[in-house]
Amino acid sequence: MNICFVTSECIPFAKTGGLADVSGALPKELSRLGHTVKLILPLYDSIHVSQFGFVKATELSDMSVQMGDESIPIHVWFGHLPDSTTEVYLVDCPRYFHRGRIYTNDADELDRFVLLQHAAFNIMQRYGFSPDIIHANDWQAALMPAMLKYRYNWDDLFKKTQTILSIHNLAYQGWTNQLDTAYRAGLPMEETRLGGEFEYSGGFSCLKTGIMTADWISTVSPTYAREIQSERFGEGLEQLLRMRSASLRGILNGIDVQVWNPETDPLIPHHFSTKKLTGKAKCKLELQVELGLASDPILPLMGIVSRFASQKGFDLLMASLSEIMKRSSVQFAVLGSGEAHFEAFFSAKQNEYPGRFAVHTGYDEGLAHRIEAGSDMFLMPSYYEPCGLNQMYSLRYGTIPIVHKTGGLADTVVDVDEFPGSGTGFSFWDATPDVLKDTIFRALDWFEDRDAWKEIQLRGMRQDFGWEESARSYLDLYSEAMLGTAN
Repeated sequence: MNICFVTSECIPFAKTGGLADVSGALPKELSRLGHTVKLILPLYDSIHVSQFGFVKATELSDMSVQMGDESIPIHVWFGHLPDSTTEVYLVDCPRYFHRGRIYTNDADELDRFVLLQHAAFNIMQRYGFSPDIIHANDWQAALMPAMLKYRYNWDDLFKKTQTILSIHNLAYQGWTNQLDTAYRAGLPMEETRLGGEFEYSGGFSCLKTGIMTADWISTVSPTYAREIQSERFGEGLEQLLRMRSASLRGILNGIDVQVWNPETDPLIPHHFSTKKLTGKAKCKLELQVELGLASDPILPLMGIVSRFASQKGFDLLMASLSEIMKRSSVQFAVLGSGEAHFEAFFSAKQNEYPGRFAVHTGYDEGLAHRIEAGSDMFLMPSYYEPCGLNQMYSLRYGTIPIVHKTGGLADTVVDVDEFPGSGTGFSFWDATPDVLKDTIFRALDWFEDRDAWKEIQLRGMRQDFGWEESARSYLDLYSEAMLGTAN
């Protein structure tokens, strides 16, 4: 197949969250399976093209993008995803993408990604690339199905093209009250008016537009695909998603098992495997020393690597931590940043519990790997989690996850007490401080039985969360789309 994959972020070039991990791994796996993939994303000023071996696509040097009445010149840089045949095209437009950060709250935020999507069509046209599939990701690329239907439908290059919209987090929808955004995207303005196909809550919604016009819709886990059709998780779009349910699929994300591999990981001090776990114990001791925690192999060590956002459920921990610390000897190793009140909370606990609570505010890729390798448990109490990756990293590193039973967390972590013979972690249904506290105490009780704990570790480490199975599921979806069975 010919696949055009459009995204706003992609490792190793630009990242704020899990979308970047998917964008850096799924196209690479599709290429490995024999398909031709062109990946298109913005050239942010944080991306150093020389570092990744990009060259200017001179044959595209005179390109411009028509946005409404304005023609905007762009340049395109060409390269590949590292260690793959996946072609990468970086859309170079300093006016929109040199802002010191990937996402902004600027008034023209939607225009930035309207330009990206026009550029993607223009790049395909210049190269005569006829895609079987356009795979658009999140609201930043969600207009591509509608643009294909209304703006680029004249071009026979796209005559057989089918569209997939992947929703990585429904909470971010690309909404604006500037209705002329649709005009700059080449879409009919009448559909932005009350009751129109693109109208939502009195404005123009990129994500609603994509949901209404894509041939197929995917989300990043089967449970999340069901959840977003409910009022609790649907973010106001649940009725539309129920209407499109026959064309909605949940495909669990994978992880890069080359990067996240405790047997070869260059970012951890000692390697280990299911055959020999001693390296994990050494990683724990070195992590305790690095973070200023009491160095004792008997003390349970719980890791957290996360954005500090309301979605992540850390208010549950805020309300229960004092009793957890009082009734147990557990240590915490915390890495993350985000909302100020969460940062202040974690910093205060580091001062309140010296030797038991360590916090690094910000992000450090090496420390993230060392926390996964050195912790005994990993905490993810998210209120909702479309997929989640850290619970899969944790399982691979023999670090037992403690999770709220939602989204991808429910699809990847099997509760030990519910299924003693196959359990890989600890999960809870009710997102309350008391339930979280009780679940942590359950895990700490199991930790006392070292033989039983080791069995749980080994079951988790034997799980296969690599991208091949996920990629094949996407290929099945692409094939179904090409058969014309959507809508």
